Amino acid sequence: MNFEQCRLPGRIYALWILTTLLLVSCSTSPPPAPMQGSVILPADPTLTPFQPQPSTPVNPALKPATPQVEPTYTPYPTKYFVSESLPTPVVIPSPGGEVPDFSLLNTNNPLTGLPAGDPSLLERRPMVIKVANSPDYIRPQSGLSLADVVYEYYIEWGDTRFIAVMYGNDSPLVGPVRSGRYFDEHIARMYNAFLMFKFADPREYSYLQNSTLNEFLVVPGNGPCPPYVFGPQKRDDYNNFFFDTTRWANCAARMGLDNAKQNLRGGFFTENVAQGDPSATRLYFFFSKYSYNYWEYDAATHKYFRFQEANDIVNKNSEAYAPLSDAQTGLPVTTDNIVVLFVPYTFENQFDAHDEVYHIDLVDSGSAYVFRDGFPIPAVWTRTDENQPLLLTTLTGNPVYLRPGQTFYEVIGVTSTYTQNGTDWRFVFNTP
Repeated sequence: MNFEQCRLPGRIYALWILTTLLLVSCSTSPPPAPMQGSVILPADPTLTPFQPQPSTPVNPALKPATPQVEPTYTPYPTKYFVSESLPTPVVIPSPGGEVPDFSLLNTNNPLTGLPAGDPSLLERRPMVIKVANSPDYIRPQSGLSLADVVYEYYIEWGDTRFIAVMYGNDSPLVGPVRSGRYFDEHIARMYNAFLMFKFADPREYSYLQNSTLNEFLVVPGNGPCPPYVFGPQKRDDYNNFFFDTTRWANCAARMGLDNAKQNLRGGFFTENVAQGDPSATRLYFFFSKYSYNYWEYDAATHKYFRFQEANDIVNKNSEAYAPLSDAQTGLPVTTDNIVVLFVPYTFENQFDAHDEVYHIDLVDSGSAYVFRDGFPIPAVWTRTDENQPLLLTTLTGNPVYLRPGQTFYEVIGVTSTYTQNGTDWRFVFNTP
C-alpha cells in the first residue's frame, strides 16, 4: 500500500485531530510553569481586597525609618501660642507631579498597621464612640489618644465633634459622650461597629433607629449595662457621661448582641519615609471663630501634636492655642497621619438651615490630602457603597501608604478652602 492509499479523507482526518487534542487537554498532568510576566491568582480570595501583596516593589527613592519608641509625656509650656506673627498665606497651586509610593508593612491590627498589645481585643466588633469637643470646659477629653482612628467634623453653631474608633485598645473612660448625627452612620458602617452616642435630635435618632444599624446602636440605659458612667470631674451631668469599653464585652453578651470579630479591610501602611525636607509641619483647621486648631509635626517622633483654640476670636480677639491632652492617659493628643477629606455638607431640607441639620455624604469619591512624616500627599478618597471602607489613592490611582499608628481624619466641606505658606497649611471650613 503506497502513501497515497494511507491518507484519510479530509473530514475523517480533521475529526481525528480534534479528538486527539481533546484527550490531551483532559489529561491530569500538571500545567506548565507560567511564562515570565504572567500572573498567578491566589487559590483563596483574600479577606482584605484593598491590601497589596508582600511582593509590592519598594520605591528606591524612599529610605526606611528607624522605628521610634513611644514618647513619654513631656509637659508643654503653659504660655499659649498666638498666631499674630504668622505670615500671610498664599494660595496652593493645583496638585501635580509624582507622589511617594510607599511599600507595604504587614501588620496585625488592620486599623493601625501595628501589632496589638492585646491580640484578644481584635476578636471583637469595633466601637464607634461620639466624643465632645465643646463647650471648652469639657477638655481634656478621655480616650482620644487610645483610639485607633479619630474623625473630626463640623456639627452646628460653630462646633466640631469627634468620633473615636476603639478597637485595639480599651479605656475605662471615653468621652464625654454626646449626641449622634447622620454622619455617624457612615463611620459605623465602614468599620462594622457598634455606635455609642448619647441620643440625638429626634429626626436623626429616628432615622438611625429605623435603619439596619438599629441593633448596633448603644445609648444610655437605666442600669450598668450599657456601661455608661459619670466622670470624676465636677461639671454638669449633661457633659459628664463617659463610656467604659472594658465592660462592654460582658454587657454585649448579656444583651445577646453580635460582638464577633469582623472581616475589617485595613489600609496600607509602611514606615518608609520619603527623602527631603518636610513641607507640611504645621496644619491649621479653622472651622469657625469658636472652634479652630492646629497640628504641629515633630520629626523626632514622626507624630503630629494637637493644639486647640484657647479662646474664641469674636470682638477682635486674636487666635490663641493651647495643647490638647488626654485626661485618661495624661499624654498629649497626637496622631501619626492626618487625612483631610473634602466631603459634601448638605442640609436635611430647607427648613433645617437655621438649626444646621447636616448630611455629610461620604459615599462616591472626592479630593483629599494625606499628611505623614511632614509631607503632603494629594489624594482621592473613594467609597463605592455605604457598607464599604474608605480607600485612599494617589492622583494616579496607586494606594496611599499611611505611617503605622493612629490616623486622624479632618472632614471638611467641598466648599472649604486651603492655603499654604512655606510649611504652614491652613484649611478653612465653609458651610454650604
